[in-house]
Amino acid sequence: MRILIAGANGKIGRHLVRLLGESDHVCRAMVRDPSQEWELRRRGADEVVVADLEGDCRAALITCDAVVFTAGSGPHTGPEKTVDVDQNGAINLIDLAREMGVPRFLIVSSMRADDPDSGPKKMRHYFVAKQNADNHLRASGLNYTIVRPGKLTEEAGTGRVRMAERINEFGEIPREDVAAVIRAALDHPGTSKREFDLISGDTPIDEAVAALD
Repeated sequence: MRILIAGANGKIGRHLVRLLGESDHVCRAMVRDPSQEWELRRRGADEVVVADLEGDCRAALITCDAVVFTAGSGPHTGPEKTVDVDQNGAINLIDLAREMGVPRFLIVSSMRADDPDSGPKKMRHYFVAKQNADNHLRASGLNYTIVRPGKLTEEAGTGRVRMAERINEFGEIPREDVAAVIRAALDHPGTSKREFDLISGDTPIDEAVAALD
């Protein structure tokens, strides 16, 4: 597959670029800043395209078989930017993927996105933005996968996770493990039109993904 990563220069995106670069897939990294191209190619990107999620991204989607949306506004931006990127940027790319005939779309959401009121009040705008993007993807007709990780950390991945349609207790997970789950999910038919919460656990990633069948 030729896989477009939206948010390729983000913390999850950079791990995913490396993992896809080691695979037989073609990794196409999407960035806003052309100066990021060299670093992403060094990490393993086969192709780099410059595009803005808030604009027309059609050219980035040409010949793609799948899209991974792992872009985010970051923790230090206000609610308006969260809506612009995490919600509207995702919705824009979902609509363009459908228009361009890209069948597969995997989105990195968040635990509590399915119940924004369950999270801290200061984070509810973020959970609502993620919820709106997830709902739009579900209704799009695309072959979707929604990954809802817990609190993201910078620790090295363990290769072991806990994943289920709903995990009641909030937990943490290294970004590297999230990227590895995405990598596995892209190749596994059992993730088709599925969604799941994701935190660190005891089950090897390939085994956890295969258990979704």
